[in-house]
Amino acid sequence: MKILVRYCLCFLLLTIASCKKKAAPPVPEPPKQVTLKSIQLNGVDFSSLRYGVNLQPTIRLQFTQPLKPSTIATAIKLYNASGTETGITTSLQNNDSVLLVQPSAALASVARYQFKIENGLQSASGGLFIGTVDNTFITQIDSSRKFPAISDDELLTKVQQQTFKYFWDFAHPTSGLARERNTSGDLVTSGGSGFGVMAIVTGINRNFITRAQGLQRMQTIVDFLKTKAQKFHGAFSHWLNGNTGNVIAFSAKDDGADLVETSLLMMGLLTARQYFNGGDVAETNLRNDITALYNAVEWSWFRKSNEQQLYWHWSPNYAWDMNLPIRGWNECLITYVLAASSATYGIPKTVYDNGWARNGAAGFVNGAQYFNITLPLGSAYGGPLFLSHYSFMGINPNGLSDAYANYETQTRNHSRINYQFCVTNPNGNYGYSDSIWGLTASDIPNGYTASSPSNDVSVIAPTAAISSLPYTPTESMKALKFFYYVLGDKLFKEYGFIDAFSLKQTWFASSFLAIDQGPIIVMIENHRSGLLWNLFTSCPEVKSGMRLLGFSAPYL
Repeated sequence: MKILVRYCLCFLLLTIASCKKKAAPPVPEPPKQVTLKSIQLNGVDFSSLRYGVNLQPTIRLQFTQPLKPSTIATAIKLYNASGTETGITTSLQNNDSVLLVQPSAALASVARYQFKIENGLQSASGGLFIGTVDNTFITQIDSSRKFPAISDDELLTKVQQQTFKYFWDFAHPTSGLARERNTSGDLVTSGGSGFGVMAIVTGINRNFITRAQGLQRMQTIVDFLKTKAQKFHGAFSHWLNGNTGNVIAFSAKDDGADLVETSLLMMGLLTARQYFNGGDVAETNLRNDITALYNAVEWSWFRKSNEQQLYWHWSPNYAWDMNLPIRGWNECLITYVLAASSATYGIPKTVYDNGWARNGAAGFVNGAQYFNITLPLGSAYGGPLFLSHYSFMGINPNGLSDAYANYETQTRNHSRINYQFCVTNPNGNYGYSDSIWGLTASDIPNGYTASSPSNDVSVIAPTAAISSLPYTPTESMKALKFFYYVLGDKLFKEYGFIDAFSLKQTWFASSFLAIDQGPIIVMIENHRSGLLWNLFTSCPEVKSGMRLLGFSAPYL
């Protein structure tokens, strides 16, 4: 019996042991998913757009799980603004849960970069990365000097000479007139050509070309305007074909006379007339032809029905449909000055007072303070800076006043307000400073706008600060030197400074515009010598016209 019991117990134990050996193996744990705990760029949170990043930054990512090293290279990416992958190096820390990412080489300055985690990143256990990382940063300005140091006087000459090429080398080969922009082909601009004529005078004065070369180009221009260019009651269109002289419509109904553009053209021509004062037949004939072109403009006819104001446009197809009175304060003071100066189709002072000045009504007269600077005329903060440039390329504002304002104060304070707005930078636009300022009409990304403190889209136009040199010499020279020495590799090209740029948007124009290049070379010269001011205001007609309108100045 005892033997039987022992046998049964042994059989039971063997059965139990056998059952244990046949039990199912334990189920392995599933791969653990990985998420991002934090991301830093140079030790600072990188959850939003970052500006001013150094050229060799470090991105630190902390994850909830250790990473599988073999999955990093295909998932961690850095791209430049054009979508091209930028080389990086990576290293793991903290038991492979912290990833450090650095560019393999120094990044470009003032450039946009996109850091991404793409598909494929895994935890050490094979779990997928859950989440989205698509962050952007913009690199800092490279403060190194891009060109050798030269004296300020030499720098002004260099900028003038390079800008002069736009009006000399790039002028239309048939008419000699200025192309609207560097992509315009046969399309030339009448107002910009007036600036170009003043640039030619400056070029001769600075020995960029000879007087004989300048005279020959002026003869080409004036002959084209006299014999080929379409005219409407003596006025020219905004745009025309540089080969044929036919109008190119500026807009649907703007296919005829543009009195403001005509006045900018005449300002340049009269300036040239005063410069080419030789007694030989060629210069005498040039002067006579310019006077004839000016006298043929029927300024008074643009009062429409003898109204007490001038109108901007007239079309042979749409008559007065544009219906735009020329009223101040804006860039059109020159139009009323030349209209009043005309010996053939002049206007009385009442047209100036009622039309241009609106008898001192609000909108023309201002008087408010901005940044503790009083603005005599115009809209809030003064508007775009070209309002203080175009007319005053020929009209000298120094010591000039009338019943409404002191124009030396007006132009100086307008520029100072524009400067202070950029320095104060209420909109937080990256890059604005006492060296990067100037808001005016220019190209912008995907368009064109009249930038001003009231319309600030983060775009700086070099012409704005540089052309204000006569008004804000210290502030403008500081900007010019920064544009040239520090940003020159991006801004200073074959025709001088590009039209505009935005550090916030990492955008640099590829364009040059006649109406922006012209004020640069001319206003630098007015700052240096007063040449164009002295020539234009020496015109007997201009002296009489400005006195008629009630202006007083030492030169009148």
